[in-house]
Amino acid sequence: MTLFGRTLGAEEIASLAFLLMALAIWVAAWRGERNWSRWFRGWEAARKARREAELAGEQGGDPPAAPRGPWG
Repeated sequence: MTLFGRTLGAEEIASLAFLLMALAIWVAAWRGERNWSRWFRGWEAARKARREAELAGEQGGDPPAAPRGPWG
């Protein structure tokens, strides 16, 4: 097989296949980590909102105002 004017042997082809496989595994692991951290941030925000509503209910006050603006 010739690639960019260079003839590749079995070792080079096997190493390219291994590198592509390693890249695919790394991307899959990175996506899983990113999805987990996104889920955790959402869960933590929901837990905090539930806790604040619970505390406001115990104190008998109004529920906290909805966040406004880009910084919440």
